Amino acid sequence: MKNKFIKSTLILIVGGFFTKLLGMVIKIVLTRLIGTSGIGLYSMIMPTFMLLNSIAQLGLPTALNVLISSDKFNTKNLVSTAIIISLSIDFVILLFLIGACNFLSSNLLNNSTLSFSLLSIGFVLPFITISNCLRSYFFAKGRMYPHVITNIIEDIVKLIFIIIGIPFFITKGVEYAVAFVILSNIFCELSSIIIFLFLIPNFKCTKSELKPNKRSVKALLKIALPTTGSRLIGSIGYFLEPIIITYVLLKVGYSNNFIVNEYGIINGYVMQLVLLPSFFTAAISQALIPIVSNNYSKGKYKYILKKLKQAIFFSLLIGIPATIIFELFPDTLLEFLFKTNKGITYIKVIAPICLLHYIQSPISSTLQAMNKAKLSMMGTLIGMFLRTISLFIFSYLKIGLWSLIVATSINIIFVTLFDLYCVKRNLKK
Repeated sequence: MKNKFIKSTLILIVGGFFTKLLGMVIKIVLTRLIGTSGIGLYSMIMPTFMLLNSIAQLGLPTALNVLISSDKFNTKNLVSTAIIISLSIDFVILLFLIGACNFLSSNLLNNSTLSFSLLSIGFVLPFITISNCLRSYFFAKGRMYPHVITNIIEDIVKLIFIIIGIPFFITKGVEYAVAFVILSNIFCELSSIIIFLFLIPNFKCTKSELKPNKRSVKALLKIALPTTGSRLIGSIGYFLEPIIITYVLLKVGYSNNFIVNEYGIINGYVMQLVLLPSFFTAAISQALIPIVSNNYSKGKYKYILKKLKQAIFFSLLIGIPATIIFELFPDTLLEFLFKTNKGITYIKVIAPICLLHYIQSPISSTLQAMNKAKLSMMGTLIGMFLRTISLFIFSYLKIGLWSLIVATSINIIFVTLFDLYCVKRNLKK
């Protein structure tokens, strides 16, 4: 078990390194092709994308990971049931966006040009949900190579489409280029789906395995609903973020152009940079879930605590040196990656706070794997409430987008400490 955890983690970290490297190349190319204003628009649409994605997936990938790892259910039936539920939700979301994209872009995001991007999200979601359900199957089985391979291929496909497509669509308007970037996810996820289906052993399924049954639905939703509740709460907070910022800052005298540009700098440059180490923690978290789930059912609490401490140690082993680099050379990194010097002060303030963010992922994953997703949801709810209220209050103080930096820091600190307290309390039995 110990060797399996370390092996899985190392595979995900190595794969994550190449994926993150490709991701940075994509971000650099994207930034240079659509500019700061394009990145600003893209950053403003992403919270809505995240919210709708959370609703569409309904926490089913995490539920699949936990249930398949337990070896108590028919694996193929679980996967097919999860996909059917997800596709049904996707269809409803698409119909909603067809009718409401113009209203949402004009009245909530205060930018009518984003209607095309909003509509594009509806066509992308089915591919994302199918891909993530299949991905969870391999995670639960301890097979990390398919995840690594598909991530790399996804990024290569996206890079190709961005290089070819953006120069064409940018001539028609930056809003069309942003919509194209979102739609390019269809081809990325489709490539992963094809690979996953090819790698699944004994791909053929009987009719009974394809048809959702009450036991599978009940088991999936029991874990999925609290899990998606946590993610949904966080996504709602991020969905409200550009709405609150735009509304309040316009009211206190800032221009829409300033808001879009500064928001693009924070989300397109600053956060992209300081969250670079998070691919390590994400890899560690994914490898941790099946191990924690399996051992928690056997009452091996000390072993779980040991693994969690190991995961936190690995996260900080990467996070601390990265933070020191961010503090000492932010201008060099920004110039090298994005050909800009905007956001230096933001980085110096938020980088140390992100040390807690690096360890938040394995802690939260441990809670979910222990079937304590409700506690994680509670922490996320309180954190989102604190973040939203802080964002609203500090935006009125006329400190520009520093209100976002302060609100984000408050959220990271609270949620990490809350989840850590809940994990320790539930393992002391």
